[in-house]
Amino acid sequence: MARKQKKKNKKINYKKVFLAVITLVLIILLICSTLKFVENKIGFKDFYISSDTNEVVLYTYDKENELMTDIDIIYRGQKIKSNEQTTSIGDITYIEIMLNDEEKYYVKEGTLVTSEEDIVKETTMYVRTSVTVYKNEIDSKIASFIKKGNKLEVLDYDYVDEEGNVNMYQVKNADIEGWVYSKYLVSTEEEAKANYNENGVYDIHKDRKYSRELYGGKASTLDYYPVEKVEFKDNLLLKNAKSMYLNGSSNVISKVDDYIKIATTSGANAIVVDIKDGALAYPSEIAKEYSMTAYNSAMNKLETYKSAIQKIKDAGIYVIGRIVAFNDSHYGKDHPEDCIKSSASYRLWPSAFSRNAWEYNVELAKEAVEVMGFNEIQFDYVRFPEDAYNMSKSSSTDFKNKYNEEKAEAVQNFLIYATDEIHKKNAYVSVDVFGECSSTYVTSYGQYWPAISNVVDVISSMPYTDHFTNYGDNSKSEYWTNPYKTVNNWAKGAAERQKEIPTPAIPRTWITAYDTPYWNPNVIYDANKISDQARALVDAGLTGGFITWHSASNLNKYNQIKSAFGKEYT
Repeated sequence: MARKQKKKNKKINYKKVFLAVITLVLIILLICSTLKFVENKIGFKDFYISSDTNEVVLYTYDKENELMTDIDIIYRGQKIKSNEQTTSIGDITYIEIMLNDEEKYYVKEGTLVTSEEDIVKETTMYVRTSVTVYKNEIDSKIASFIKKGNKLEVLDYDYVDEEGNVNMYQVKNADIEGWVYSKYLVSTEEEAKANYNENGVYDIHKDRKYSRELYGGKASTLDYYPVEKVEFKDNLLLKNAKSMYLNGSSNVISKVDDYIKIATTSGANAIVVDIKDGALAYPSEIAKEYSMTAYNSAMNKLETYKSAIQKIKDAGIYVIGRIVAFNDSHYGKDHPEDCIKSSASYRLWPSAFSRNAWEYNVELAKEAVEVMGFNEIQFDYVRFPEDAYNMSKSSSTDFKNKYNEEKAEAVQNFLIYATDEIHKKNAYVSVDVFGECSSTYVTSYGQYWPAISNVVDVISSMPYTDHFTNYGDNSKSEYWTNPYKTVNNWAKGAAERQKEIPTPAIPRTWITAYDTPYWNPNVIYDANKISDQARALVDAGLTGGFITWHSASNLNKYNQIKSAFGKEYT
C-alpha cells in the first residue's frame, strides 16, 4: 500500500530575512567606504608643512569659478599627506593636501617637505631684544652676547612647538656662533631696531635722567617689550605673601622646626631661606665647579639643609631660596679676573658684566630647585657696588665690560637670562632692589625698576624705614618712628613704576623687622609696627605681600611679631 506524503507548508522567517538584508547593506556600505578610502589614499604620500613663519594658510578650491579661498591656517611641522597634484590660479600654484585622511585642502606650492629637518625655512633673523648666545641648546653655558639690531645667519634649530614656533635657533654673527631663543628675534632689521612703544611705553622712559650723571645707564637703552608671565600648574606663584626670612647659618637651620611652628600658627605662608649670602648654606656641587672657596665654606651639611627645606615644604609653606649674586668675595677670590678693579674701591666684587659670574649664580639656582625643591629663587645684590659712582668717575676702574653694555643693561640682561633658565625648572624668579628704585631714574649701581619688574616674576624692594635719613639727623626721626607714613609715601612711587610697563612683576616688599637701638629715639619694631608697614603697602596699591627682614632670624623677634602674619591687609 503506497504511503501518502503530506504536503509541508514552509513559512517565511521574516526576521532572518530582515537581518540578512541589513547585513548585506552594511557590507555594501563598508565596501564603498573602503573603496572611497583606497581611492583617496592612492597617490598620497607623507609630507611636513614648512615655512619661514609658524603658520601656513589653508585654501579650498571652487573648481567651477576657479577660485581659491583661504579658510584657515595650519602650523608648520604638522604631518600631512599629499598627492602632489597642483592647481594654478594666475601666477600662484597650489598643491593639494589631505588632513585627517579625508579632508582635502590646498596650500601654496613650496610649503611641503619630506624631512622634519627642513620645516624651518628662515635663513636670517634680527635681534629685537639683546640676546645671550648659548654654547648649546641643552644647558645654560654662555658662549657670547649679541646686542639689539644685529643680523644673524640661521644655521639650525632645536624644535618647533605645537604652534610651529621655533624654541632656539643656532646662529652665526661674524665670529660668534651658538644658540639663541627665538622669542627675542624678528624677521626684519626695521622691527629689530624699533623700540616697544605701545601705549607710549617707550616715550615714558626714554628721556628720564637724574639731575647729574650717575653712570648707571640710560632708561632709553633698556627693553620694555612685554614678557609673558608664566604660571606652573604644579607650582602656583604666591601672589599675596606673608613671609619670614631665615639666614643660612647652622644655628638657624638646625632650629627649623621652631620657625615652622611660628609660621603655621601665625598665618605666615612663605619663608625665604638663604642659599648663598657670602658663604654657602650647603656644599653645592655647582660651587665645586665654579668656586672651591665657596664650597669649602658651606655652613651646613647637604642633608641637614635639604631636610630643613623639605620640612618647610611638608608644612605647606611656599619656600623661596635667596642667592646673593654679585656681592660674593668667595667667588671673587677664585676668579679675580671677573671682579671689578678700581683704585676707588677696596671691594672684591664680581662684575655684573661677567658671564662666568652669571653662569655660576644661575647654575647654583637651578641645582637648588632640582635638589631642594624651591618654589622660587630670589636674587639679591643684582647690581654694581654702592660706590659704583666713584668707581665710574675714576679713570683707573676696569668694570670688565666685555660687551660694551651700560650697567642697567647688564642687570636687565642677567635677569632675562636667569628667568629663562630657571623657568625651565618650573620655578619662579624674584629680585631684590633698593628702595631708591621707586624713583624715576636709573641708579648709579644699574637698577631701574620698570626694566627689572617687566622681566621677572616678583620684585622685592627694600624700603627700610631707618634708611630714609642721615646718621645723627634727629629732625627726621619720623621716618622710623612712623613706619606707616614712611612706607606708604615710598610705596606710592613704586606703584606708579608698576603702571609704566606692560607686564609688571608681583610687588612683594621687604619691610623692617628689626629694632633701631642705634637711633634717637630708639624704636622697638613689634607686631604693630610690622602691621603698619604691611597696611601701608596695600593702601598704596602694592598688594603682593611682604617679607620681614631680620638678618639674625631671631626666634624671640619672630615670636614678638607673629600676630602680624595673621592679619588681613587687602
